[in-house]
Amino acid sequence: MPYRLLKSFLTPILLLLFRPKVRGLDSIPNSGPVIIASNHLSFSDSIFMPLVVSRKVTFLAKQEYFTQPGLKGWIKKLTFIALGQVPVDRSGGRASEAAVRTGIDLLAKGECIGIYPEGTRSPDGRLYRGRTGIARLAIESGATVVPVAMINTEKIQPTGKVIPKIMRVGVYFGKPMNFKDAGDPSDPFVLRGITDSIMKEIQSMSGQEYVDIYATRAKELLQKGEEIDEESE
Repeated sequence: MPYRLLKSFLTPILLLLFRPKVRGLDSIPNSGPVIIASNHLSFSDSIFMPLVVSRKVTFLAKQEYFTQPGLKGWIKKLTFIALGQVPVDRSGGRASEAAVRTGIDLLAKGECIGIYPEGTRSPDGRLYRGRTGIARLAIESGATVVPVAMINTEKIQPTGKVIPKIMRVGVYFGKPMNFKDAGDPSDPFVLRGITDSIMKEIQSMSGQEYVDIYATRAKELLQKGEEIDEESE
């Protein structure tokens, strides 16, 4: 109910202000399990992409977004709930396994989930290596994977900016992909190959420069004032 109310309220306002340029929306099946795999440039990605999709999109979000103290934390928690996000522990090991199981459970119910394969926002607008959890979800659930490229969201709402700049955004959906019979979901080479193929589709639509290291590593390098390149892994 909060998701539907928020979407019905925001949709006419944001469509008028930001005039999203949408392509390939018919790639998303009207029913059945779907994984929408997006690049991640801004917090606004989690608003504009679901805005143009008729189905409810459930994101697997870091549980830290739901546990911050104080009034600000409470408001953030309500916002993420209203945006249809589900808290998961993505710290690694058993926690990451639990996150994957949460996604599989949602897909088993025929839901549509949104995933940022990079795992975190790009620190500089480039596209970074995808995490292989999405490949496991795709194989084990048999869900259709729809890649999507968000355009200009890092310009309208850079990290740390609360009030977005008014300018046109793009939401480009690619052709549906299916990996149900792509191989053993426990084989890291299979998972890496699938993940890389999804990232390649996102890159072809977004036009971003691709860097084959994780975005978390790139952020560490930036904090140290070091150069980001594929030799830095």
